[in-house]
Amino acid sequence: MKWYNIVEYWKVVRVMKNPPFEITQAMLTDAAEIAELVGRLSAGKLSSSPILRRTNRIRTIQGTLAIEQNTLSVEQVTAVLNGKHVIAPPRDIAEVKNAYTVYETMAELDPYSVDSLLAAHGAMMHGLIDEAGLFRTGAVGVADSEGNILHVGMLPRYVPENVEQLLNWVKDSDLPMVIKSSVFHYEFELIHPFADGNGRIGRLWHTRLLAEWNPLFAWLPVESIIHKRQREYYDAINTSNNAGESTIFIEFMLSALKTALLEASGVKEKPLGKNAQNAALRRQFVLDHLKDNALIRNADLCEGLGVSPATANRILRDLSEDGTLERVRDGKFWAYRLAVNENH
Repeated sequence: MKWYNIVEYWKVVRVMKNPPFEITQAMLTDAAEIAELVGRLSAGKLSSSPILRRTNRIRTIQGTLAIEQNTLSVEQVTAVLNGKHVIAPPRDIAEVKNAYTVYETMAELDPYSVDSLLAAHGAMMHGLIDEAGLFRTGAVGVADSEGNILHVGMLPRYVPENVEQLLNWVKDSDLPMVIKSSVFHYEFELIHPFADGNGRIGRLWHTRLLAEWNPLFAWLPVESIIHKRQREYYDAINTSNNAGESTIFIEFMLSALKTALLEASGVKEKPLGKNAQNAALRRQFVLDHLKDNALIRNADLCEGLGVSPATANRILRDLSEDGTLERVRDGKFWAYRLAVNENH
């Protein structure tokens, strides 16, 4: 969906009674594994150790703010919260203090209340923007570093109704919370209800919804995992935008949740693919495709390998990170080509 089509799209009210997405086998598998891991951890040290709780809370705050270009390290965030003097931009320090206040009082927030959502935004953005705690009154768009418009938020007059309907959908849906909280996260970012702070509030509310299912999620540093996989996070949002539904984003978030739970359990996550031979076959498919084509796209892997869009994203990302491919713009979208050092 190109950006100018999105602008036209938001001229019509998108009331969130039935957000569009598909339930995939990958989602069901990850949801089952997440439930099993939650069962293991519920009686473990994650939810009972004050030291581990604080450590994870600090990682959460540093991760979610780093995604928004906050410069403070985990050590600096720790120092700020311990009342020590830190040499850093005043805004970055204020963001840390605000985020800590909100996360510490998260249990008091009604996860299905618009008023609670606005209160959380007011505390998160206190002293940082004029419209803290208020839905935006102007238009907003998101652009990449090259100035390409990636997303245009809903027209402001439609924001309150759609946020309320989205929260009602989450409350009333019979789907597992791990899935519907991910749907909320994506649709919230799509609406983009605030002038600033949408990303950190979307991630906070995702955590708040999960904590309604099981309190241990209040202390699980999922935001830290998202920060480590930040490019994949934005790719999942953009790919879902292009598809007009949130399936790929849901798959990504379930993968991130599972990674966070495995990390908390002390279990190493299995590498992509069942074995090295499978990974080699996938790599060869990509190289064969690029012998006859200048670019390879997510859809090419989905069709050629029969994998999900989320898996296709991971294959291309891994080949980019090991230097085989490089990511390039293909109009308004992303594609991959053979890296210069691989192009003999």
